Amino acid sequence: MTTINNELKYWVGFSIISGIGRVRFAQMENYFGSLEQAWQKGDSSDFKKAGLDRPTVDAVIEGRPNISLENEMEKLDRNGVQVLTFRDPAYPVRLKEIYDYPPILYIKGTIMPQDEYSVAVVGTRHLTAYGQQVTDEIVTDLAKRKITIVSGLAKGIDGVAHRSALKADGRTLAVFGCGLDIVYPTDHQGLADHITTKGALISEYPLGTKPRPEYFPRRNRIISGLSLGVLVVEAGESSGAVITANLALEQNREVFAIPGNIMSPVSVGTNKLIQDGAKLVTGYMDILEELNLTAVAHQLEMKEVIPATETETILMKHLSFEPIHIDDVCRGAELGISTVSSTLAMMELKGMVRQVGNMNYVLSREAREEYRVKLE
Repeated sequence: MTTINNELKYWVGFSIISGIGRVRFAQMENYFGSLEQAWQKGDSSDFKKAGLDRPTVDAVIEGRPNISLENEMEKLDRNGVQVLTFRDPAYPVRLKEIYDYPPILYIKGTIMPQDEYSVAVVGTRHLTAYGQQVTDEIVTDLAKRKITIVSGLAKGIDGVAHRSALKADGRTLAVFGCGLDIVYPTDHQGLADHITTKGALISEYPLGTKPRPEYFPRRNRIISGLSLGVLVVEAGESSGAVITANLALEQNREVFAIPGNIMSPVSVGTNKLIQDGAKLVTGYMDILEELNLTAVAHQLEMKEVIPATETETILMKHLSFEPIHIDDVCRGAELGISTVSSTLAMMELKGMVRQVGNMNYVLSREAREEYRVKLE
């Protein structure tokens, strides 16, 4: 959160007022020089001169006295929510490429540089056993190759996509159609909490914003905007998932679809997308190849298994596929038990080693192979 803090609260304040989006923020910045000046000194005449229409001017004049900026910032802090504006260098680059990008993002969790390599996975709330199986298999394969999964936390395909990514120890981003202090559906509260540990919850709506039907189609443009491409697993002909796919096309993103039973109502949308030119997907490699991500995925995987420190490099030389006790590792590496123990714990989290019981460790086969290739 690198936007100047005393300016940030004015972004938050204006975001609470209805009718202020990307264009209005830009108009106020251009006219007043800063949002602080707009908030502190702007009157009806000023806002009209800045280019705001009459309903928006009225909303600002009526709403501003009822908003305590300090209380709003304290509420964000209490809920563990960060704020990014489109002026912030940490704002997702890919999202800023779309025409109607959100001027402000509320984030709970962490957006990482590797999230640039994202694929959105969307579909019906009324999934079939086939849809669940396909989503789980493809998302698991993508997540294992360090592709971030983006979805909308809805029941059905969305929920399976998030859970499958987390189960594969991958990253996932969930985009809300309400404030981040309101989890919708409510029975996804545990899932939302888990996502914050391996990704982020994202919304353009301020805290306290309740979910409304018209918010979800706008939410979908963020799902597709964050991603390189959108995979639709199962969807009706005029479903939200198909809307997301159409938004993806408008944003110059790739669209993928899983073929389905021609007799199934939840396959009408996906089969129609394929007829209209969406890439037919039968496995994760279809997505990686279409997006030219095969080499990128391999490089991202390698970053996870190549030693990151000198201590990790030393320990790699004293580990093999045969179990070795931590005391023997300490003696061979000539390192203290606390150093070896903490480093092995980190290496285990990264998938480089495994503990096989009684403080015996083995080197994972994948890590050993990547390490050998790197050295050669």
